[in-house]
Amino acid sequence: MIKTVNWKNGAHGHKFIASFSGGKDSVLALYKSMMVGEAMGLIVMMEEEGKRSRSHGMPPELIHAQAESIGLPLYTAASSWDDYENKFMDLLEYAKRQGAEVLVTGDLDVPTQDCWHDKVTQNAGLKLGMPLWGMNYYEAVKEFIDLGFKSTLVTVNLSLGMREEDLGRILTYDYIKELQARGIDPCGEGGEFHTTVIDGPIFKHPIPVRQCSIVKDGNYAFMPLELIST
Repeated sequence: MIKTVNWKNGAHGHKFIASFSGGKDSVLALYKSMMVGEAMGLIVMMEEEGKRSRSHGMPPELIHAQAESIGLPLYTAASSWDDYENKFMDLLEYAKRQGAEVLVTGDLDVPTQDCWHDKVTQNAGLKLGMPLWGMNYYEAVKEFIDLGFKSTLVTVNLSLGMREEDLGRILTYDYIKELQARGIDPCGEGGEFHTTVIDGPIFKHPIPVRQCSIVKDGNYAFMPLELIST
């Protein structure tokens, strides 16, 4: 018997917790879920020392600024890769005790079988919501821009056609056309780049940031963002 899933509409009519990277996919998934369900908070996993997020390497003060502007509490835990799943499960179980029914993620491509998020949500007694699941990459980034979100590129993979000059660029229609002309997926789903969202319809105010000096590490180049005190 083929297993049927309702991941795209999983948050509809439910209280949910959202896995949050601060990048465009997780923000778009959060937005779409907030339109149909009730957001309770944002899950952000940190590196062991708690100085950077595991997913996009964001400093905690920037993550807190995003959460404050969106108006949602943070559920955070510091972990190594070895204990990542256990710490993530702890957060899911805590969120469930607070009333959460669904975990929302920004994944576009995950298999129906052996989906990690599906496994951990079932173990925690939660449902899974992935409103971007199966979307066309171009349509996903176009919807993100159409809605008025503003994001800047903070990480690029230099081995996948990206350049240092791409760091700090804002996702716009002209820029995604440029990426396509260079043979690059404008959604960055192959790991070509990561973004940080600094404004949009679910933000009460823009996140004031300053671009710092570019850092290189092997095939990767990073442009850290520093929160500007207001």
